[in-house]
Amino acid sequence: MSIEKSTKAARGSVQCENTNINLLKANDYVADIIRNEMAKTKTLLINITSSAGSGKTTLMQKTAEKLKDKLTMAVMVGDLETERDAERIRESGIQALQIVTGGICHLEAQMVHQVLPEYNLEDIDLLFIENVGNLVCPASFDLGEDYRVTLMATTEGDDKPKKYPRMFLTSDMMLVSKSDLLPYLPFSVDAVIKDAREVNHELEVLQISALKGEGIDAWCDWLLNKIKEKQA
Repeated sequence: MSIEKSTKAARGSVQCENTNINLLKANDYVADIIRNEMAKTKTLLINITSSAGSGKTTLMQKTAEKLKDKLTMAVMVGDLETERDAERIRESGIQALQIVTGGICHLEAQMVHQVLPEYNLEDIDLLFIENVGNLVCPASFDLGEDYRVTLMATTEGDDKPKKYPRMFLTSDMMLVSKSDLLPYLPFSVDAVIKDAREVNHELEVLQISALKGEGIDAWCDWLLNKIKEKQA
């Protein structure tokens, strides 16, 4: 590469880095606005992240079944295209709105803030954000959540925490999902917990199967405790 081309490439790299920094600063500014709005209404905001196909929507359905008679909850769903996940969640009897990102691999705080007026937050105890299925991009974007919960499906392999450390570093809870498939898969729960806690030693962990109901009561108890703390 010539000196001129090398210099141009370096400038482009710096410009790209500066753009990313400015984008994240703008995102964090809006995230703080969301956080303040949630504090005023005492609404617990949970950001659910995972790879695609890890069971986020099924978990939302099962959680709705367990908790909709005890509190008011709603879901905001992010996907590249279609409203299929929001439609599935609405069938569980709770409010769900879809954010179609049109190819963007994550939700940003501005997207969330634009949709918030569709919810009556004064009457919502628990609001979930079901993020786009991706262990990379969503890790960098604060959405104003109280807690970030990452699903780690047994179908993905137990090596993901060290391969995608930022996601697990920024999460408060890891749900080892699809535990009903453990007898059929070369997946070690002990290994995935060990790796995840080497990345983030404060990470809480639950093992669940939304399909079979394993661990769902413990998950709902965790949510109820967090709501109680938020509303105290």
